[in-house]
Amino acid sequence: MDKATILAKQRQFLWPNHLLYYTEPLPLVRGEGLYVWDVEGNRYLDFFAGILTVSVGHCHPKVNARVKAQLDRIVHTSTVYPHENHVTLAEKLAQLTPGALQTSYFTNSGTEANETAVILAKVYTGHQEIIALRHGYSGRSALAMSLTGIASWRIGGTHVPGIKHAPNPYCYRCPLKLTYPQCGVACAEAVEDVIKTSTSGKIAAFLAEPIQGVGGFITPPPEYFRIVVEIVHHYEGLFICDEVQTGFGRTGTYWFGIEHWGVEPDIMTMAKGIANGLPLANTITRPEVAAATAGAGLTISTFGGNPLSCAAALATIEVMEEMDIPAHVAKVGALLRAGLEQLWEKYPIIGDVRGMGLMQGVELVKDRETKEPAPDAVNMLFEATKARGLLIGKGGAYGNVVRISPPLTATQEHVEEALAILDAAFSEVQEAFG
Repeated sequence: MDKATILAKQRQFLWPNHLLYYTEPLPLVRGEGLYVWDVEGNRYLDFFAGILTVSVGHCHPKVNARVKAQLDRIVHTSTVYPHENHVTLAEKLAQLTPGALQTSYFTNSGTEANETAVILAKVYTGHQEIIALRHGYSGRSALAMSLTGIASWRIGGTHVPGIKHAPNPYCYRCPLKLTYPQCGVACAEAVEDVIKTSTSGKIAAFLAEPIQGVGGFITPPPEYFRIVVEIVHHYEGLFICDEVQTGFGRTGTYWFGIEHWGVEPDIMTMAKGIANGLPLANTITRPEVAAATAGAGLTISTFGGNPLSCAAALATIEVMEEMDIPAHVAKVGALLRAGLEQLWEKYPIIGDVRGMGLMQGVELVKDRETKEPAPDAVNMLFEATKARGLLIGKGGAYGNVVRISPPLTATQEHVEEALAILDAAFSEVQEAFG
C-alpha cells in the first residue's frame, strides 16, 4: 500500500484515540539495525527504538534466526504445558536480576506485568493499598491507568480504589518548591506522609520506575530510593520496581536501572526491550514472595512465556552479553549526554537535560527563569528532525520533554549523526521561538 491508502484505512478502521506522531503520520515498512524506512523509501535514524523496545536494533540477524527456527518447531503452548524456552529464560533472568529475585511469571506487556506485581503484593502482604508516584506511567488497563499519575493517560476517568499518589522526585520542577540537595530529599520523606494520612497505615506496595519514562525521563537523586524503600518496608509494604523502560542495560553500567540506587526490589517488572520487539513481559520476585500464590487461586497466561517470544528474548540477551551492553551503553551514553549538554549551552529553549545511559530527556521551556513548558517547540522539533531523517520520542506531563533512546547497539557514529541533526533542528526551533 502507498502512504495515502494506509492512512485512509487507519482513519476508517482503527480507533481515533491511537496516538500517532507527526503532523503527517509516518508508515514504516522496513528496519535494519539503527535505521528504518517508510513506504516511500525515505530512511530514518531511529533514536526512539520503538518506544525503547528494539533493544539490539531492527531485525537483528541472530534474533531473527532464532525466531525463524522456533517458528518451524512449535509456536504456542500456553502456560499449562512446560517448555524449554520458558524455563531457560526464567533461569537466565534469575542470574541477571539483582539480589534474591529468582522466580518469574511471564505475560505479554508491561501493563500485565505491573498488574501481576500488584496482585502478588496484595496476596503476600494481606494489605490492599498501593503507593504510586505522580507523573508515573504503568500501562493502559483499568488498574494500570489508576496507578498512572498523569491525567491525560487515564482514559474515561478510570479509577481503581486503594491507590494513592505521592510527589515524585522531579528536581527540575520540585513539587515541594525546594532545591536539591538542600531539600534533604524531602520528596522521599513525603511518601511516609502519604502513607500516614491517606492509607490505613499498612500498605501492600510502593510501585515506581527508576527513571520515569512517559513522565519525561525524570531521574531521582541518588539517595531517593534508599530512603523510600526503608519507609515502605516499615509500613509492611513491598517495593515493586517497574523496569519496563529502564531494564536490560538501558541506563548503562548495570543490567537494571534500580542498581544505580543500590537497593534491591522485592518485585521487579520488565517488558519492552526483553525480546527486541516481540510481545513479552515478566514479573520476577523472591521465592518466598512467589510462594504466597500457592493456593491463592487459579491463574494461567494463554500467551505468557510463548516459545517464540522466549526464543527471541534468549537470543536478544545473548547479543547483549556478547556486546557487554551495560558497559557499552555507559560509554556511548556518556557521549550522547555530553553532546546534549553542549546543545543546552547553545540553545536557551532547552531548560534541562537529564537521564542515564541511552535514556536521555531534554525538557524544552519558553524561558529558563520561569520554566514555562514549551510543548509547541517540541512539536516543531519533531517535524524538523523528521525532515532531516531522525526519529525521536516525546513525553512529560506537560508534553514538553524530548525522549532520546536509541537501540542499545548505537555507536559513536550514530550518536554523532543524531547530534548533528538535533543541532540543526534546534537552531531552526530556537529562531522560531526566540
